[in-house]
Amino acid sequence: MSPDRHGSGATRIEAVLSIKIGEILMRRASTCLAVTALAVLALSSVASAAPTVTLKAEAVPISGYPGTGNIYGAGAAFQAEFTIKGTEYGGYPPPLIGINVYLPKGTVLHPSGFATCSKKAIVEEKEPTKCPKKSKAGTAGKAEGFVVFGNERVPETLSIESFFAPGGGLYFFAAGHTPASIEITSVGRYIHLNGAGGFGPEAVVQVPLVETVPGAPDASVEKIVSKVGAAYGPKNNKATYYGRVPKKGMCPKGGFPLKAELTFAGLGGLSEQVVTTTYKAPCPRK
Repeated sequence: MSPDRHGSGATRIEAVLSIKIGEILMRRASTCLAVTALAVLALSSVASAAPTVTLKAEAVPISGYPGTGNIYGAGAAFQAEFTIKGTEYGGYPPPLIGINVYLPKGTVLHPSGFATCSKKAIVEEKEPTKCPKKSKAGTAGKAEGFVVFGNERVPETLSIESFFAPGGGLYFFAAGHTPASIEITSVGRYIHLNGAGGFGPEAVVQVPLVETVPGAPDASVEKIVSKVGAAYGPKNNKATYYGRVPKKGMCPKGGFPLKAELTFAGLGGLSEQVVTTTYKAPCPRK
């Protein structure tokens, strides 16, 4: 074989090797890109995960006041039940830090004239027994959730007492004693008393985080039941009611539309998220 032909053969071999190496590198690059894409999708899935929330609500009678409840134009208490499901926060829903509830259009509130509980008694000292008896904003409710001890999450049930706050606001005092001792006060207020966005007054409630053990995950809640509504004065049609059901003819077919927005804390690698849920409360019977 002549030197020229030998040189030409070597060139062809080098070219073939170069092509093969290029193909291998391209396959590896494609594999890396595929793995990276899957990782990004997985992270996006985790970041976008959010709890699911369901709401049930209705107008109910005020204890001791006949003729109240789900009756057009009548005084009533507002009972709400939230159910929260999720596994984003170590197998449980992230801690709840806020609740906004949009009441039905036409709901009338009359917060003035009620006795109030001081911020010192219920927020600072955590002594609801120091609140005036007539400052209670409704009957007791409850919350069900989980607290952390070591590597174990343990269920706990808290009682919820509501009180009228100065300036037309509300206090929600939650207390639990087993397995952890918990005493927290959520602070609420009403805005848009004349309604907005197709709804009636809006309740805005701030919920504090609950840390049972320093450094441990904060407590999660999975169910809340609350009832707010009171009255004063004679127990007849001259009584003053904190809230009244919309007047006749204001309930659309299917029920009174309500909306709630629950805000969950951005902890444990999660972003703060707001979950919206809706519900139609039953219209009063004719």
